[in-house]
Amino acid sequence: MTPDIQDIDGAPVIIGAGIAGLMTALHLAPQPVVLLSRTPLGTDASSTLAQGGLAASVGEDDSPELHLTDTLAAGDGLCDEAMAKRVVEAVPGAIDHLIRLGAPFDRALDGKLRLGLEAAHSRRRIVHATGDATGRELFRTLVAAVRRTRSITILEGVTALRLVVSEGGIVGLLAVRHTGAFALPTRRVVLASGGIGGLFNDTTNPLGSFGHGLALAACAGAELADLEFVQFHPTALDSPRRPMPLVSEAVRGEGAVLVDERGRRFLADTPGAELASRDVVARAISYQLTAGHRVYLDARQCLGAKFAKRFPAIDAACKQAGIDPAVEPIPVRPAAHYHMGGVAVDAEGRSSVSGLWACGEVACTGLHGANRLASNSLAEAVATAAWVAASVGGTCAGWQWPRLPAIVPVRPDPSSIRSVVSNALGIVRDGKGLRQAVAALLPIAVGESTAADPALVALLIAIAALRREESRGSHFRSDFPTRNAAALPSRLTLCSAFESAVALSWQTTERSC
Repeated sequence: MTPDIQDIDGAPVIIGAGIAGLMTALHLAPQPVVLLSRTPLGTDASSTLAQGGLAASVGEDDSPELHLTDTLAAGDGLCDEAMAKRVVEAVPGAIDHLIRLGAPFDRALDGKLRLGLEAAHSRRRIVHATGDATGRELFRTLVAAVRRTRSITILEGVTALRLVVSEGGIVGLLAVRHTGAFALPTRRVVLASGGIGGLFNDTTNPLGSFGHGLALAACAGAELADLEFVQFHPTALDSPRRPMPLVSEAVRGEGAVLVDERGRRFLADTPGAELASRDVVARAISYQLTAGHRVYLDARQCLGAKFAKRFPAIDAACKQAGIDPAVEPIPVRPAAHYHMGGVAVDAEGRSSVSGLWACGEVACTGLHGANRLASNSLAEAVATAAWVAASVGGTCAGWQWPRLPAIVPVRPDPSSIRSVVSNALGIVRDGKGLRQAVAALLPIAVGESTAADPALVALLIAIAALRREESRGSHFRSDFPTRNAAALPSRLTLCSAFESAVALSWQTTERSC
């Protein structure tokens, strides 16, 4: 079917209405902008689930230099130092901007921002709201601001299907809603579509977060970066609920310890112990679970009866699962949480395709490197949104009616590939499992089923993981357990990934003959 064309007078289109998308739209005001949300605004964004807060060097004993040092250490050699420096220096100003918009950050009795401590931070620098509901409160503030801003047109219940490219640049996009397919002609598109956690069985992300923006960018010819680096949060609440409720790192920052079913503290001799970097803690828990143990986060000594007041959202989630954190240890396990890789972008958020920008988790700015420092994600989103908006707003708005392909609208569904992804691309990987995943995902990715786009994203990640024959940050290969001397970022396009996948398939076929 040929989609209807909706005239938006060449306005920029933002795909995704989490914190990165909302902030970009607000920074573009009073310029007109169209904001696409796959679900009713605020009902399916990872941003709303963020508990810890925003990392910002606003404490009297802190500085951007210290924040930068911690960020680079967590990134395990792969951070873009110039970009990281720019972000950490900008975050305090972004916090002030959010406060002006009405963000209800928690304050101490003297009126100063109350700061939390999280893993791998050398100072208390986590700015939070309502204890452990920072994402929800920040999101509520931004949604209210967006709805007050007349220059922002919100289209809810809309899924972007493909970006339309002509002569190397964006000329529009195809989308679908309940009434059918339609097209928006524009030369300016911002991807703010979030992460990939929905590809995994165990995730803290909304189940629809399968890397939608990565699929759009890849099919448009954009370069992708560091896709193999997937962060698993060490302490998701071990329950049947999906997405899995997060037991924030801030709980460990307050002194909670990780123990097995016998009460043994298995991280006591690890440098940093419970506040070691996330990849270290997640692997340690994974090894315990693989060995048949249960793992618990014990906050009884450090918080006890104060738990509910300090962490009301976590307390409620635990009690919904039949656990009282004041008197019982909390069962936890790692879960896919954040993607350090994404669309390769420059300092202004521009991709390798003219007219395409990316902001937030879908982008790879170089801030996070191989392993994100806790609470740097919201910090990145609020800092970089201003730069992306300035670049988009300063770009010529000329547009044309694109020649549109006929399409069959298919809303993506990752459910059928989650087991493949979870088995091959989890906390510990190996070449055999990755090659088997590529063989399983390739025919799905080139098909036309609802799993095609999710399989495409998973295939790209698997190829990137195969190419990195070392262990670094969140990427751990049991067949290459050591780190190479040189820290090399990875780059990938759809064409190069397909070439690698087909070559692997031929090798597999020849070996089986």
